[in-house]
Amino acid sequence: MKKIWFVRKRYGWGWTPATWEGWTVLVVYFALVMMLFRHANISSYSEGDALMLFLLPFMMLTVLLIGVSYWRGEPPRWQWGNKDRESM
Repeated sequence: MKKIWFVRKRYGWGWTPATWEGWTVLVVYFALVMMLFRHANISSYSEGDALMLFLLPFMMLTVLLIGVSYWRGEPPRWQWGNKDRESM
């Protein structure tokens, strides 16, 4: 059985970190996004440059984060509270 890094959110759809590995993945993601933002801000000359230097890598990092969350987390589903956990 795999170790769960991300648990389902209590309300809505998505995950939240549950272990230090999950928090590390999230911190690395935000650090890389900040580095991308700074690099795009320094080296872009127009809006098109900024778009290419920030938006495409940002989307790739976000897809990677969702992939890791899906791989190392609970199966996603829409939740509205802890109905299934309260009945236990």
